[in-house]
Amino acid sequence: MKEIKAIIRPHMLSKVMESLHALPNFPGVTVSDCEGQGRGRGMDGRYEATEETIYFAKMTKLELFCADDICDQIVDTIRKTAHTGSSDDGLIAIIDLSRILSIRTGNEQEQAI
Repeated sequence: MKEIKAIIRPHMLSKVMESLHALPNFPGVTVSDCEGQGRGRGMDGRYEATEETIYFAKMTKLELFCADDICDQIVDTIRKTAHTGSSDDGLIAIIDLSRILSIRTGNEQEQAI
């Protein structure tokens, strides 16, 4: 089992969701608004945060759980669909899960999602 976390540009959400829903056996997703800051470069290649210069970009975070056999397909779909070529396109993280269970049914692993 895997957990996929993707941070994407907000205006790409509908396009990404459309592509994910086109996948067979799409397991569902949780979507959150978030803010963040990448490795920006200031004057002379340095960045020093102050109250006046601190800036957080508005982003959207997708979180989903899936079986190992469809993980690569989901990750590739998100990557291709969210890509604009800009330095702030976002990130995708894949985390191994040792156990997952449904609160409602008690089912575990693939049957939980």
